Amino acid sequence: MKERRSILFVCTGNICRSPTAEAVLRHLAARESINLRVESAGLGDWHVGDPPDERAQHHARNRGYDLSAQRARQVRPRDFDDFDLILAMDRGHLRALQRMAPPKHHAKIRLFVAERDIPDPYCGGPDGFEQVLDLVEARCRSLIAELRAPLNDPTS
Repeated sequence: MKERRSILFVCTGNICRSPTAEAVLRHLAARESINLRVESAGLGDWHVGDPPDERAQHHARNRGYDLSAQRARQVRPRDFDDFDLILAMDRGHLRALQRMAPPKHHAKIRLFVAERDIPDPYCGGPDGFEQVLDLVEARCRSLIAELRAPLNDPTS
């Protein structure tokens, strides 16, 4: 039996992009019966303990995702040991995580969408939150397919 895999999504304050990705991936993994630990965190401590941005919650809820139980937290040093994959929402987050992480963990830190930043919707309007959801849903669906592949391979 495979052990449970773990993914951490990281953005700036853990109130918009990373909690959205956490909710979407958690929802899709549950629907596909994939045993997966999914969390999110922020680089900064500005919002620690706060729920996700109300606009992020609203737009996610309209698509069937519930962010209401989530609370912002900051990336911790032990996250680099605890998670199999750490996904940065943009290149700035990726660079910051690579600086923070011990070198032995650099391979597990990646950009969530290869060669593309997930734009920060915080200072914008509703279209920004919808764009984030579009990008996150598409990438999470492909991530689920990647995660399922080893489960279907009898040699893994």
